[in-house]
Amino acid sequence: MALELFAHPFSSYCQKVLTALYENGTPFDYRALGPDEPDNGARFAALWPIGKFPMLVDDGRMVAEASVIVEYLDLHHAGPVRFVPEDREAALEIRMMDRVFDNYVMTPMQRIVADFIRLEADRDPINVAEAKALLDRSYAWLDQRLDGREWGAGEAFTLADCAAAPSLFYADWVHPIPEACGNLKSYRARLLARPAFARAVDEARPYRDLFPPGAPDRD
Repeated sequence: MALELFAHPFSSYCQKVLTALYENGTPFDYRALGPDEPDNGARFAALWPIGKFPMLVDDGRMVAEASVIVEYLDLHHAGPVRFVPEDREAALEIRMMDRVFDNYVMTPMQRIVADFIRLEADRDPINVAEAKALLDRSYAWLDQRLDGREWGAGEAFTLADCAAAPSLFYADWVHPIPEACGNLKSYRARLLARPAFARAVDEARPYRDLFPPGAPDRD
């Protein structure tokens, strides 16, 4: 039975997993989630009542959480690109960078986006300011960390880059990376040029009008 991915193409965490799948040309059935696919939604809800996507199903086995899904693919459906090395010491840097991108870039970006969804009277400018301040600190730290690196954790494309691609893609939309962070801006450009992530971005283009702050006319 083929792998099944329950996902939406505009979701940042879904793009994280899609990038890994496309990197290795891993065959899978795309179970799109949305109002036009009620059967997929019903099955997704039955398997994962928490309701957070993406979710992978492999011959009846459910796997949730984007980072775990990428590592699962690395273990059970390995391809030429290995996302986490067997060397545990080398893996630590990759896993740390994965968490940095998820927790300190993706999360504050989503806090800013979520504020746009609220009614005007319910918006929280303090929360937004804190999220932007965290992004500024993250941008500055990442710019230093990436000095001399081609990819997020070194010379190889890994789980860290699967996390970085959508988080930096959307974060730069809501709180642009400063010009002074040249390493980080160049890294984002390399991620966008990577065919696997470029494919995920292209598949999401029809949904850009769903972006609450309004998608910029670029990328």
